[in-house]
Amino acid sequence: MLELGKIRAITLDLDDTLWPIWPTIERAERALHVWLSEHAPMTSALFANPAALREIRNETTTARPDLKHDMSALRRESIRLALGRAGDDPLLAEPAFEVFFAERQRVTLFDDVLPALEFLSGRFPLVALSNGNADLKRVGLARYFRASVSAREFGVGKPDPRIFHAAAGAVDTLPEFILHVGDDVTLDALGALNAGMQAGWLNRSDALWPHEQEPHVTLTHLGELKDLFA
Repeated sequence: MLELGKIRAITLDLDDTLWPIWPTIERAERALHVWLSEHAPMTSALFANPAALREIRNETTTARPDLKHDMSALRRESIRLALGRAGDDPLLAEPAFEVFFAERQRVTLFDDVLPALEFLSGRFPLVALSNGNADLKRVGLARYFRASVSAREFGVGKPDPRIFHAAAGAVDTLPEFILHVGDDVTLDALGALNAGMQAGWLNRSDALWPHEQEPHVTLTHLGELKDLFA
């Protein structure tokens, strides 16, 4: 059960917690394909199917395990590999990635997000804690957060306890006094539990909890946090 009186800070996952990620990625991949058709037509023709680009990205992930926590670097290197394989200029990988990355920041927030952030940020220091590569400034949410900790910058991703502890350190708060909220049962909820935090599982899809350890609270939308702390 959630110990409301102990909570001094809140950490929040981003992708699929504040916005749905796959519509965003699909839109960014379409924008990338349009750009490739104008600037690297051989790559565009060879990899017209977004699934083919994902396949080459998986190949890049296997070839570059050193980049496993850096989604931006993996995406950039996969574009570079695609360009080279198709016979286009690999130097186009940088501007091509920027097209993708700019579109990736154009997220559509869940309806409950802004009211919840307005409420929570007025009462607690908030920390973004993500394995992804969203940029809070470009997304337009930076004003609500005291800090942001990402696997890309930290070098270790959730559910490793160290990244949760880094988020706690960013607001000078012990893990036991922090509530972490996220959608992923393993990366977020179980990761937070194992890091000594209170865990809030955001279950928007009425999924079943699969682990023996249970979260301190299960939420169906972020508005429920407002109700808990009101």
